[in-house]
Amino acid sequence: MIIVLKPDHKESDLHRIVRRLEDLGLGAHISKGEHRTIIGAIGDERVLREVPMESFPGVESVLPILKPYKLVSREFKEENTIVQVNGHQIGGDEIQVIAGPCAVESREVLEEIAGELTAAGVHFLRGGAFKPRTSPYSFQGWGEKGLKLLAGVRERTGMMIVTELMDPRDTVLLCKYADIIQIGTRNMANFRLLTEVGNIDKPVILKRGMSATIKEFLMSAEYIAAQGNEKVILCERGIRTFETETRNTLDISAVPLLKNLTHLPVIVDPSHAVGRADLVPAMARASVAAGADGLLVEVHVRPEEALSDGPQSLRPEAFAVMMEECRRVAVAIGRTM
Repeated sequence: MIIVLKPDHKESDLHRIVRRLEDLGLGAHISKGEHRTIIGAIGDERVLREVPMESFPGVESVLPILKPYKLVSREFKEENTIVQVNGHQIGGDEIQVIAGPCAVESREVLEEIAGELTAAGVHFLRGGAFKPRTSPYSFQGWGEKGLKLLAGVRERTGMMIVTELMDPRDTVLLCKYADIIQIGTRNMANFRLLTEVGNIDKPVILKRGMSATIKEFLMSAEYIAAQGNEKVILCERGIRTFETETRNTLDISAVPLLKNLTHLPVIVDPSHAVGRADLVPAMARASVAAGADGLLVEVHVRPEEALSDGPQSLRPEAFAVMMEECRRVAVAIGRTM
């Protein structure tokens, strides 16, 4: 249920309603928009059946939220959420690009890649320090050593760091080094992990599970928001279908659909979607055209030597061409990049 306050409500009206909701055992989440303040009553709403919330001073209307996800729904908040990261916005008019190698391999390779990305106008460097792999014998990442390498590149270039969290026990460690925490597709339904990142003050990129419906995806985002962290960025990265020519099938329709259902920023990872470097630029252009707020792209200076996901990694020269093509698409739809 959402309680819409009058434009001229008093702060005392707001506090009184919040106290009443809390007395009833409900959570009260406040969203202050440009024209309206809304209070979301989260919990067992049956306790409100005998409470005439419409009669409280300052209340304009009381409306049910029909979706099972409450805080992340467009019903709860009409305005788009814009996530601020060190002076850069994700979810605003400018389309952001997050790029880098799948895994942090060495200082030399990481700095070489970062230099190419900076020249292409990229502000966000992604790289895995902890790598979830299908095989237990594959490279699993350098752990804290990898995080330190990422932090070193940030000091020298000013790029912001995006890296994946896999274990709740590593939350404090990653928060020490990362600017944005990523939750990978395999952990979209790891509700213990989602609850953990809901309690931190860091932006979180939540990747869609490879077999997840849109509803399941948004319910996972709700887990994070329900703990108080509203800096959630949704990432479409392809879903598993019967097709075998690509790694996954990019659900491009998910972008406008999510933008309709939720106020959260939506980005796309075309690299994991198709698993083939030759298809990534086309899928990136399509993502921008569909309304994505950002792209997450794997880039490597020598993909043939990459320790992880080399076949889907763009070389710097191909990435630079992709960026220019995507910028033209962005301008065509009234955005910048």
